[in-house]
Amino acid sequence: MTVQELGTALSAMYNNAPEGKKATSIHLFGIKYAKVIQQEGHTAKSIIQSAKLGNGEKDYLSYATEITKGVNLAAYVIEKSRIQALLDE
Repeated sequence: MTVQELGTALSAMYNNAPEGKKATSIHLFGIKYAKVIQQEGHTAKSIIQSAKLGNGEKDYLSYATEITKGVNLAAYVIEKSRIQALLDE
């Protein structure tokens, strides 16, 4: 995936998240796309900029930290929707 595609996915997840769950949507994005982000060598900051989230360096770093948390969590968790899909097979 390109940085632009990841930015589009992040933007959609963030903008569709319920109020009060915006940060959680960023963590979930990091979990969901961790493998792609790591394999492709994309930076969290470049994804945030592509998603057009935040306003300036301080916001980019804050959001990037949240993506990084999700990427790190990906080694330990799995999305509920993926578990359900496996159970339905």
